[in-house]
Amino acid sequence: MKLGVHYIDFLPGAPEQLAPTLAATVKAAEDGGVDMFTLADHFFQMENFGPAENPFLEGYTSMSYLAALTERITLTMLVTGVTYRYPGVLAKTVTTLDVLSGGRSMFGIGAAWYDREHHALGVPYPPLKDRFEMLEETLQICQQMWSENDGPYEGKHYQLAETLCQPQPIRRPPILIGGSGEKKTLRMVAQYADVWNASSTLDELPHKLDVLRRHCDDVGRDIADIRLTVGFFDDPFADTDAYLRTLDQFAALGFDTINTGPWPGNPDPAGWVTRLGDEIIPRLS
Repeated sequence: MKLGVHYIDFLPGAPEQLAPTLAATVKAAEDGGVDMFTLADHFFQMENFGPAENPFLEGYTSMSYLAALTERITLTMLVTGVTYRYPGVLAKTVTTLDVLSGGRSMFGIGAAWYDREHHALGVPYPPLKDRFEMLEETLQICQQMWSENDGPYEGKHYQLAETLCQPQPIRRPPILIGGSGEKKTLRMVAQYADVWNASSTLDELPHKLDVLRRHCDDVGRDIADIRLTVGFFDDPFADTDAYLRTLDQFAALGFDTINTGPWPGNPDPAGWVTRLGDEIIPRLS
């Protein structure tokens, strides 16, 4: 079992404090044996975590900063909203992160949901049906751009005259799809994803896995080829033995990575992650 740290709270305060805090946290994660460090692809703080007016840094700019500070840890957005960037530009952005990080990126993608920031910043927010169509076309475009095929792409929502992408990634970024919708999201996981990041509870996961397995059967794919990760934000320090027993239950279902992190409002995220490396990660084996 591995742990990922999901950093979702750029602490309120002076702007000059944000970069040092982020830097200290990612360094603590890498030094402590955390497998991957993730950011949410948003422009406003999510209102279920804090006021939208709280500071929030743009994700891919932040990831490039983190790439320069680290050497081993995997870096990815959890997850990019499909509406925010044209897919050809998005593929180029993820490729650039992969090259500058030495092949340590993943491509996390989802259908987008935060309507307030779309409307506030003038980003079109199509109906959900269209967003899922855009998501599938974006996946196809990225796959084509990370291949030898640099020809055109003709889709319903996107038309590209060329899919040229040079340099190519050092390592084709594994495709991570987040979400647990049974009809569309899990079908796309089965068809396109290297990694599924579940957003379901432990009790819900056996059913979700059965649905994913059926989608895999439909496309002729072995579910074992998909890496399973899940978000689980219970406090690991309140009752560490109970926390580890819960991780055992995730592992028994086939999940190999738990995405966790300091809860929003924690005044010392780097200290929290250091403690994770000192007290929790050594016991995972």
